[in-house]
Amino acid sequence: MTSKPAAPRPRKVDPVKVRAALIAEWRAMVEVTARLTPAQLAAPSGLTGWSTANLVGHMAASVEAVPRWLGLPIPTDPPITVERWANGTSAHAAAISDAADEMAEAGRTPADYVDAAIAALEAVEDTRVTATRIGPMRVADMLVTRLVEGVVHSDDLERATGEPFPHDRVALGTVVRALTDALAARAPGHAVEVRVPPFSVVQCVTGPRHTRGVPPNVVETDPKTWIRLATGRLTWADAVDNGQVLASGERSDLSANLPLMG
Repeated sequence: MTSKPAAPRPRKVDPVKVRAALIAEWRAMVEVTARLTPAQLAAPSGLTGWSTANLVGHMAASVEAVPRWLGLPIPTDPPITVERWANGTSAHAAAISDAADEMAEAGRTPADYVDAAIAALEAVEDTRVTATRIGPMRVADMLVTRLVEGVVHSDDLERATGEPFPHDRVALGTVVRALTDALAARAPGHAVEVRVPPFSVVQCVTGPRHTRGVPPNVVETDPKTWIRLATGRLTWADAVDNGQVLASGERSDLSANLPLMG
């Protein structure tokens, strides 16, 4: 009997760099959302059922959650990984949408919560465990999830407004790696090599293991396309048809494993 491939070990991250990148991304969110006009806020965001105001409300909620979670009692259950978090967000879509609606109705933006969130971070160790919506997490891992939320929804805002968002480079790279690692955790194996230069290369999908030369099954794309594929903003078929994804080999179709989160 062929054994099931083991899931890859969680990737180590530099907590100092993650904190700095998260704060930089939050600051950029504050600046960009402050420039939005009432007409832009009322316009569709491109996400089903959400105006741009809803999107900004969700961005605010992702920041507001940090001091709120850190203020809760320390959980005693084992912490989950970033990969498990990414693969578990879809189950909470309704609650997440409700929170975005409430923030939008109240006119909240990231600026309302950034200072409190940064202050909360300064008072907590990276190794401490904190509550999150999905489950207990080490603070260092929870901050990676806030980077994912920040980068993904800032990219949504870029698509909604047509104005480029000034992503922090470390933030962008951390999110790309988190989402490729989530794919490798969902579909463990070594049959397909997924490349998202310059940030990440992972192997995934069951099948023959490649040991030398050019792998027979390769997927390559750019960071923003990968983020949009992993979060359901772009379909696999459209990305391949548009040349945004280069896929070679009979096992290179990743559509059965995407999106990872919504």
